[in-house]
Amino acid sequence: MNRKSSIASGVILVLLGAFLLAHELFPEYFRFLEWPFIIIGLGAIFLIWAILSGAGGLAVPGSILAGLGGILYYQNLTGDWQSWAYVWSLIPVFVGLGVIIGGIINRRLKQDLSSGLTLIVIGAILFFIFGTSFGLDAQLSRYWPVLLIVLGLASIFRVLVKRKS
Repeated sequence: MNRKSSIASGVILVLLGAFLLAHELFPEYFRFLEWPFIIIGLGAIFLIWAILSGAGGLAVPGSILAGLGGILYYQNLTGDWQSWAYVWSLIPVFVGLGVIIGGIINRRLKQDLSSGLTLIVIGAILFFIFGTSFGLDAQLSRYWPVLLIVLGLASIFRVLVKRKS
């Protein structure tokens, strides 16, 4: 393990230990924590580790875990478990965010931005398509074709920018 990774691991362990100790000593301040926060916390650990160690690839699983934890927190809070029929389609959005964050960390944003944004738009399209079929608010879901327009414009823009380079 390189020096940066060792330091990042140490910092994460100290922060996690401090949080868990505070939770044990002052449980009344942590009543808001529900079980999905464990998954969100794991995602946050991956993201912090990615930033501290400079390993941008860890941002992808961190984004996925944090996003899934957020979905599960919403579902646990509202009891809207049937929304899983379409919210799973947000996973490509979380991957796209992870790719972009990883690109920032690895100083490759220019190369990774296009891929990340494409995944975000594809995930959003899937979300609206499945959401329309399985219970997403009809007023919101009727605008999903805008995402196809954005994807098409991004494709055209990417080709025009590469030609000039």
